[in-house]
Amino acid sequence: MKPIEQLVEISRKYGRDSRYVIAGGGNTSYKDSERLWVKASGHSLSTITEEGFAVLDRAKLDIISTKEYSEESSQREAEATEDLMAACITKGRKPSVESALHNAISAPFVVHLHPTMVNGLMSSVDVEAQSERLFGDKALYVPYSDPGYLLYKRVYEKIGDYVAKHGCEPKVILLQNHGIFVGADTVEEVEAIYDDVFATIESQIKTPLPTGKREISRSVSEIVPALRMIASRGGEAKVLKVANSELIEWFAQSQEHFNKVSGPFSPDSSIYCNSKYIYLAADSTEALLAEAEQKIEAYKAQYGRDPKVLVVKGLGLVCVGYNAKECAIVEDVYTDMMKIAWYAQSFGGEHSMTEEQMVFVDNWESHRPNYKRAIPGRVENKIFIITGAAQGFGEGMAKCLITQGANIVVADLNQSVGEQTVANLNAMAKGNRAIFVKTDVSDIESLNELIYNTVCAFGGIDVFISNAGIVRAGGLEAMSVENFELVTKINYNAYFYCTKIASRVMKLQNRYNADNWGDIIQINSKSGLRGSKANFTYAGSKFGGIGLTQSFALELAPERIKVNSICPGNYYDGPLWSDPEKGLFLEYLKAGKIPGAKTIEDVKEHYLSQSPMRKGCNPEDVCKAVLYLIEQTCETGQAIPITGGQTMLN
Repeated sequence: MKPIEQLVEISRKYGRDSRYVIAGGGNTSYKDSERLWVKASGHSLSTITEEGFAVLDRAKLDIISTKEYSEESSQREAEATEDLMAACITKGRKPSVESALHNAISAPFVVHLHPTMVNGLMSSVDVEAQSERLFGDKALYVPYSDPGYLLYKRVYEKIGDYVAKHGCEPKVILLQNHGIFVGADTVEEVEAIYDDVFATIESQIKTPLPTGKREISRSVSEIVPALRMIASRGGEAKVLKVANSELIEWFAQSQEHFNKVSGPFSPDSSIYCNSKYIYLAADSTEALLAEAEQKIEAYKAQYGRDPKVLVVKGLGLVCVGYNAKECAIVEDVYTDMMKIAWYAQSFGGEHSMTEEQMVFVDNWESHRPNYKRAIPGRVENKIFIITGAAQGFGEGMAKCLITQGANIVVADLNQSVGEQTVANLNAMAKGNRAIFVKTDVSDIESLNELIYNTVCAFGGIDVFISNAGIVRAGGLEAMSVENFELVTKINYNAYFYCTKIASRVMKLQNRYNADNWGDIIQINSKSGLRGSKANFTYAGSKFGGIGLTQSFALELAPERIKVNSICPGNYYDGPLWSDPEKGLFLEYLKAGKIPGAKTIEDVKEHYLSQSPMRKGCNPEDVCKAVLYLIEQTCETGQAIPITGGQTMLN
C-alpha cells in the first residue's frame, strides 16, 4: 500500500472514533524528503480521501522556523499564514495551521488528535508532574501556547531541547490544554503508541465515566422556545438543541459542579462553544426564564456575541447555534468538555484556559467556523412541522423547503417511509436538517410527543403545516358511518388538535420576542371551496377546515400568529391520486363519480379538462404559496386556491 493510502486509512480510523476526534479536530500527515501531505482545512478525517490532503514544499516550510515575524499577534499570524500558503503546491486546498509543526517532526507519519482521555490528563492542574510520572522520557511535555505560530515555535524549540538531551526526537508530544502528537516510521507503530498511551492513562482513572442516558424533562416545551427567542433578539433566529445524560445531569445539578466546566479546556472548545457559558438554576419556570433573560442579555452586552451553551438545572444541556449543524457540534464539543473535566479529577482536578488565553482564541476570527450560508434560503433556519410528510404533497413540500434552509419535522404514521424521506431530505440539506417523528394527528398525546421531540431537536416551532388528510369517496347510500367519522376525525378534528398544541409554543415564543411571527397553514383542497359530487365527506371536512382557519385567525392574530389555508388542485402524480390499489382515480372510477368513465385514464382526462391550464397542481406550486404566506405579515384567515383556474374565488 502506498504511503498516501496508509495515511488515508489511519486518518479514517481515528476520525471515525469519537474517543479520539470530536467535531473534526486533529490532523494527520506524511512526508518524504521534499514534500509534506497534510490534512487540508475543511476536510473531515472520518471521510477523507487523497484529495483532502494539501501538498507542501518542505524547503519553503523550513523558512518559517528561522524567519522573524511581527510582534503584533494578528499581523504575525497573517505573515506566517502567507508563508504557509506560499509553500502549498496544491492550490485550492488550504493547509492546516499546524502544517509547519508537522514539518518540524522528522517522522514520516504524524497523527495529531485531541482524545478525550488524553485531554483529561492535559487539562488537569497537575499535568506536568503527572505526565512525567506516567511517561517519563518517552514523551515530551509542552506547556500551553496560543495556537498558530506561537505553538509551532514553542514545540519546535522543545523538540530541539529534547534532541540535545536524548539524541533522538520524541515519538509522543503532549500539549497542555490541547492534545497529542504521535510521530513514527509506520502507521502500525503510530497505532501501537496510541494504544499504549490510552492504556496508561485509562489505568489511572479512579471513577468510571457516567454513560447512562436520561430523558429530557417534559418541561422543555415550556422553557426552551422562550430561551430560543431570548437568544434570537436583535439578530437572526437561532436553533436550539437539548441533550441530557447522567454525565450532563451531574454537571447541571449545582453551581459547584457547573464551575468545573465553566471555562474551555482547549482552543477547540473556545472556537466551537465560545469561552464563557451560562448556568441557569431557578426553581420555577417563571423565575428560570427571568434569570435567562438577565443572563443572556448581560452576556451579549459583555462579550458582543450570542451564548452557545446554556446548562439548565433539571433540564440538561441547551446548545444554541445559527443552524442545526452548529448545535450538533456544540453538543459534541461541550459534552466532550464534561468528559475531560471528569477524567481530570483523577489527576488533581480540572484546569481550564486562562482569561488571557481565552481572549486570544476569541479574537482568532480567521479560524472561527462560519455556519451561515453564503446565500441564505427564504426560510433559513425556520422550524417546520409538516404532518403527513412521508410521501405525496407533504414530502414534496418538505423537499422544496429543505433547499430553502428550513429544518423539517416529518410527522407521519408511516415510519419506514418517513425515515427514508428524512434520509433523502438530509442528503439535500446544508446546515439545516430533518427528523422523523411518528405521529397520529388524531391523538392529542401523540401530538404532544411531536411537539416535545421538535422542541428537543430544534428549540421551537415557526411554521406548522397541517397536511395529513384522507379521502373516502362515495354518495349518500354508499358512504358508511365509520368512513364518514374517520375522514372527519383526520381532516377536521385533527386540524383543531394540531392548532391547539402548536399555538401554545408559538405564543410562548412571541411573548419573548416582539419581532417574531408564527404561521399555521392548513393544506385544504379545492373541494373546500366548492361542493364535490359523491365526495361530500371529504368536501365537508375541508369546508369545515376553512371555517376553523378563519376563526383561529381571529383568535390568534393578537398573538402574532397567522392562520391560513391553501387549497390545491389535484396532484395527479402523487399517491393520493395515482396509487394503483387505493388512489382516487381508482376510487372515483369505482364510485361512479365520473359518468361514462370506463377506465382510470377516462377519469384522469375528465379532471384535466376541468382546468383551463390542463395541468394538475404539484408540491412546488403549493410551496410557493407557503413561502408567500410566511413572508408577508398582513394576510391571515385566507384560503388561497392553487388550481390552475379550476376553482376561482368569488
